[in-house]
Amino acid sequence: MSQFNENSMTDRLKASQEARQAALARFRDRPAADDPTVVARKAEREAIARERDIRVAAREAERAAAAAQAVAEAEAERERQAIEAARVAEEKIALAAAARIEQKQQRDARYAARKAKARK
Repeated sequence: MSQFNENSMTDRLKASQEARQAALARFRDRPAADDPTVVARKAEREAIARERDIRVAAREAERAAAAAQAVAEAEAERERQAIEAARVAEEKIALAAAARIEQKQQRDARYAARKAKARK
């Protein structure tokens, strides 16, 4: 069970007024906008913000360069695979042509052998 609070209305009003006065005193004690310490702190914060922006821009540029390099590497890989596929296709064509030539020579040899046998 909570204790009985003996604060009267005037006590509460007085505490509220003192709190307002303390807040007003803190506001009045705050240095002016043209105070050298305020100006120095503001300049320091602006410098930090500029440095942060420079770092962010550098990171973004680095990411963009890495992405461009990845795209270039992928394109080079695709080109290499296309060249390899063309080479393999040319080899298959050459092997097929050689096989046809060999078959024709064997057929011609059989035909010549039959002709020679028939002449005898």
